[in-house]
Amino acid sequence: MDQAPDGPQGPEDQGPRHARSLPVCHRHPDRETGIRCTRCERPICPECMVDASVGFQCPECARGGASRPGGGISGVKRAPEASRPRTLAGGTITADPRLLTKILIGINVAVFVAVHAWPSLLDRLVLVGAWPPAPFHSTEGVAEGEWYRLVTSVFTHEAVWHVAFNMLSLWWLGGPLEAVLGRVRYLALYLCSGLAGSALTYLLAPSPSASLGASGAVFGLFGATAVLVRRLNQDMRPILALLAINLIITFGWKDEIAWQAHIGGLVAGIVIGYAMVHAPRRRRALIQYGTCALVLAAVVAVTLLRTAQLT
Repeated sequence: MDQAPDGPQGPEDQGPRHARSLPVCHRHPDRETGIRCTRCERPICPECMVDASVGFQCPECARGGASRPGGGISGVKRAPEASRPRTLAGGTITADPRLLTKILIGINVAVFVAVHAWPSLLDRLVLVGAWPPAPFHSTEGVAEGEWYRLVTSVFTHEAVWHVAFNMLSLWWLGGPLEAVLGRVRYLALYLCSGLAGSALTYLLAPSPSASLGASGAVFGLFGATAVLVRRLNQDMRPILALLAINLIITFGWKDEIAWQAHIGGLVAGIVIGYAMVHAPRRRRALIQYGTCALVLAAVVAVTLLRTAQLT
């Protein structure tokens, strides 16, 4: 059972804790329930559940929190920060839960337009392990100290179908995840997954070779979405089927696709996603960001290892 939320205690918290096997609805104290609001995590019964894009919300969160106790505008004292409704992962509830997803899509599209307007820019952004002196003498790589390519390659696309497919996946997967995780945690998931994909590509891809695309980050969102769906006890068949199709495509055309980026991003997304939605409340931020730090440490270690092999 999840830990009870901080802040003012409801009727369900009165009396010995062992007297109940399940928490009770915060609006109907006589009704036990195993469902919690995906935003504030307060227990809600079937009558109070409001269908949301991911899971269910309580009526207060569904209305934007206008009627939360202590949240009025007529001089009533506001509730302490710890008792205010937050996302399932502890993020701040925002008016536009897809804002960061829109910004990420905008950056990817802007880079796509830029590399077609200035073709020489593409060689400076793609992930390159180590090119031989000729004929690509003007292009160096991560082994020569250009670590920035681990990041820039995640936002770089060359083909229209490539950027269109990745951006469609980012919109479909990113919006619900951003709403549940909050912007900061969602951005950490996206970047860490993308870097993990780049690092595994750098380690395992043959050299000389070049790769690019947001697929590693997108596969990270796939992994985190699967963890989230399991956490909410929802039907996992759709997301598993879609993931299986993408993996079949990945290994069916592995000569044209950097499968290393897909697998690296997927593993990182599962690990970080699990930490995001399963971390206990009292140590939530420490576990969530600590897990991201461990993934980044693994990225650095893999990059140093491969660089030592190439130099």
